Amino acid sequence: MEPVHFRTALVTGAASGFGFEFSKLLARDSYHLILVDQDGDGLNDVKKILYNDFNAEAEIICCELSGCKAADKIFTKTREQQVEILINNAGYGLYGPFITTDWKVEEKMINLHILTITHLTKKFAADMVARRHGMIMNISSVAAFQPGPLMAVYYATKSYILSFTAALANELKGSGVKVTAFCPGQTRTKFQENVARLSQSIPSHAPLITDPEKVAKQGYLAMKEGKTMMVPGFTNKLIVFLNRFITRRMASTLVRHLQENIRKIPAYLCWCPFPAIIIDNSQLLYYLQDFY
Repeated sequence: MEPVHFRTALVTGAASGFGFEFSKLLARDSYHLILVDQDGDGLNDVKKILYNDFNAEAEIICCELSGCKAADKIFTKTREQQVEILINNAGYGLYGPFITTDWKVEEKMINLHILTITHLTKKFAADMVARRHGMIMNISSVAAFQPGPLMAVYYATKSYILSFTAALANELKGSGVKVTAFCPGQTRTKFQENVARLSQSIPSHAPLITDPEKVAKQGYLAMKEGKTMMVPGFTNKLIVFLNRFITRRMASTLVRHLQENIRKIPAYLCWCPFPAIIIDNSQLLYYLQDFY
């Protein structure tokens, strides 16, 4: 008897936030799911929800994705299943002046956002190209389009994801493999809570934080349509567009000013080499900060 072939999708950071929302969309489309996260309890909860709501089967891999061998372990465990969709969603941020933030946390962030995402993409993309079919979506951010004082490492890693994904999409054109960079703005997930916990600050209180279910649907459709880049929402698109008309120094100044206002840190840590500028408290300007 020939083995039954399932359409298989792998999602990292699947225990909450966008990872959970993407998993629901894939389950609705009858994909067999492989869910990866370091939160084992969260993964089990998601697995139950997917089965109860969509009658979808899911395998879970509890894994610390910032480890240098994480991609090898995941690929070894899943290669025989011929993953057709890879969504590199796992990620987190850290807030505060670079010289005072925890290097161990930043090192793990760099490993997760750059090393693991790149290595997973390389592993699975090669098999997809050999089969001439597959989809990869790497989660970047609107933060990728400008420098991010007080979240310097986070913004820089998101810029890497965007640049890497756009280049790979060009290389794989005509191969049958679609590659998409998804660049959301602030969304109502646990991301902000985690940033505050790691940074000993308060969560961002920027207005108009969007619903993750609606945002995830836009990213999912963009991936299916083979778009190289997707920025969801009019406001986020406008921010990306306006970045073309201001200098990087000006963008950095705006981001710095707004970071200090939407997520307060102790005054003695807020040393600034130039005077803070005064701008209107408009909703648009509030969005020029940590977009994820």
